[in-house]
Amino acid sequence: MSDSISIKFDTAKVDAAMNSLKGGVEALTRPAAQAGAQVFYDEMLQLVPVAEKGHTTKSGQEIPLGTLKLSIYQVYSVDNSRNGHATYHITWNRRKAPHGHLIEYGHWSKKVGKYGPLQPKWTPAHPFQRPAFDNKATAAVEAANAVMEEGLRKLLAGTA
Repeated sequence: MSDSISIKFDTAKVDAAMNSLKGGVEALTRPAAQAGAQVFYDEMLQLVPVAEKGHTTKSGQEIPLGTLKLSIYQVYSVDNSRNGHATYHITWNRRKAPHGHLIEYGHWSKKVGKYGPLQPKWTPAHPFQRPAFDNKATAAVEAANAVMEEGLRKLLAGTA
């Protein structure tokens, strides 16, 4: 009579299932990241100021009303993403709205005084990008987690 017992398990099926689950989880990262990015994008659109009238730059370029708001975009970053890691950029198009940084951070401008000399004047910032992040960081993480959790439920149920 033996004092030991030997049990062998074939884990090939479990290993295969875990590997397929890993691929499914990696595929969920992009939609989850996009859900979080959408929260920031929507908040930026709400916060971006729109002037009461368009204006002309020093070089004579006409900037129509609402140009900055219309130039805000979100895009998936191929260069900064890889399996299991998805990056989105949410910002404004600097070619369409070269004045965006002046609105976000404020700037000095020179105004011609009534009698001729240039008088520097500080134009205050009306930030929209940084407050969007501050206001919605928690909500963005929650949105991304919700998409990931739903995807995991479907993966585990075999319906994904």
